[in-house]
Amino acid sequence: MSEATSNVTFSSPVKFGTDGWRGIIADDFTYANVRIAVRAIANYVLAHEDASKGVCIGYDTRFGSPQFARVAAQVLSEAGIPVLLAKDITATPALSYGVAHRKAAGGIMITSSHNPAQWNGVKYKASYGGSGSPGIIKSIESYLDKDVPVAATPAAITEVDFMPDYIAAVEAFADLPLIAKAKQRFLIDSMFGAGAGVLKGIFQRAGVDCVEIRAERNPLFPGINPEPILPHIALTQKKVVEEKCAAGLITDGDADRIGSVDEHGNVVDAHKIFSILLWWLLEKKKWPGEVTRAFNTTKMLDRIAAKYGRKLHEHGIGFKYVCDLMLTEDILIGGEESGGVGIKRHLPERDGILNALLLANVMAEEGKTLGELVAMLQSEFGEHQYGRIDMHIDDRLKKSAIERASSGLTEIAGYRVLKTEDMDGIKFFLDNPEAKTKPNAAETWLLLRASGTEPLLRVYSESTSQEAVQKILKAAEQFVLEG
Repeated sequence: MSEATSNVTFSSPVKFGTDGWRGIIADDFTYANVRIAVRAIANYVLAHEDASKGVCIGYDTRFGSPQFARVAAQVLSEAGIPVLLAKDITATPALSYGVAHRKAAGGIMITSSHNPAQWNGVKYKASYGGSGSPGIIKSIESYLDKDVPVAATPAAITEVDFMPDYIAAVEAFADLPLIAKAKQRFLIDSMFGAGAGVLKGIFQRAGVDCVEIRAERNPLFPGINPEPILPHIALTQKKVVEEKCAAGLITDGDADRIGSVDEHGNVVDAHKIFSILLWWLLEKKKWPGEVTRAFNTTKMLDRIAAKYGRKLHEHGIGFKYVCDLMLTEDILIGGEESGGVGIKRHLPERDGILNALLLANVMAEEGKTLGELVAMLQSEFGEHQYGRIDMHIDDRLKKSAIERASSGLTEIAGYRVLKTEDMDGIKFFLDNPEAKTKPNAAETWLLLRASGTEPLLRVYSESTSQEAVQKILKAAEQFVLEG
């Protein structure tokens, strides 16, 4: 490798968040800034990995993603790092599987996941096929202001298809013959994202009845953000009922997150999906291992883990924390509030496509619709209802809200504050009189968390009823806007 270095112009700051760096296309997400981010990744790979094993690069359906991926490939090639570049649209879990399966030095995914159409991003996948650990992300960020050495001869860029190996792996993980035998019908919604056609193809080959919506490529994601929550899945709710399906299975923009709708069109949030999968793995599969969950996820998971004598780890928000624990502890399953759930036997990575298959697997094995599975868990472990609002506010108001919340509150929405926690944001546990009237009632809590990369403050709540949740969220919203 020569002593020459590339000329770098740092036109805009690049900051890696919980799973990489995101920006608004043509504003801060530019070719120049993608080069800055990828040079930092190249420096990390050269210093800490076997760069000769190469880096895998994939991309989603967003505007410019193929071109940004090509720019990333050129940066790595010039640094002497071989590149395996996706031939076409690739789901993020397929890229991660490709990294692990091919024993590559790492992976880069061009995606902004569930964000609106004007966003794009760079996700880094470590050599083990999962999100970069907090230590890895910190190390990459340390190279953001550094040039990268230029190789005497550029390394090869080879185009590959990451999807077939991945599809074979998830098909083997789920019991597709059992799903087909159950003769349930499924609605699939890929939200114009990278999962388009994947679940449908798997189900059709197995003889599972299904219908797919929003499978065409459209980088504008017309009318929605590709995030499997309301209001973006209102069409899914309608179509599940119209098509007489037992469930609607939804993947986000890059197909690493899952959402769902039951047979009546009711949203089954990510917390309940995670709870169903955890219960099934412990009760039916009886697989060993501990459980992880993010700070903003349902406490129902604690109750399920306790019943089966499994240790539960609570951690910060972001799948990198799940992945970090999976690499160091005997973890069976871990996840987060936004629909990212990972099973270590598959990958230390969230996977919306696999989780959709496993949800269908549980339904088939239990002979129940999705709504019936939810009712079963609520009956045994207590009714847990959840809500979230995203407040797009300026940084001044966001900072003010967190400072005022941190200074100590004694009541919220008329509920007395019992205690606070500040692992990741400010969380208030509330004294809800309604809980005293319900057997096995859920704890009532509120969480305020400011995004570190966007002008956004998220407000989360869980309680014994949707009425209580909405009351708390409304009060919290008013509190934030008072600043």
